[in-house]
Amino acid sequence: MMNNHPNLSEKELMNDLLTSCKQVTSAYNVGITEASCQNLRQHLTNCLNDTQNTQYQIFEAMKQRGWYQIKKAQPQDVQSAKTKYNQEANQLQ
Repeated sequence: MMNNHPNLSEKELMNDLLTSCKQVTSAYNVGITEASCQNLRQHLTNCLNDTQNTQYQIFEAMKQRGWYQIKKAQPQDVQSAKTKYNQEANQLQ
């Protein structure tokens, strides 16, 4: 039987999975915005949510192993981001 990923470490495999989840999430977002059938939109939304949950689980596993370093957000940066996105959301209404 052929090994499809010779010599790849667990870290490399998990990084590939994380990247793949991000790409699939983007594809589902496009599909949802383009779908005119409510049933299809709901199915794609469910798939999107499942993929996002999987992505988060992979992210958490990598973070716990020290393979995904994150920078803690400063409170003022969080507030600034909230303000920015709230303003953008209000402009769309």
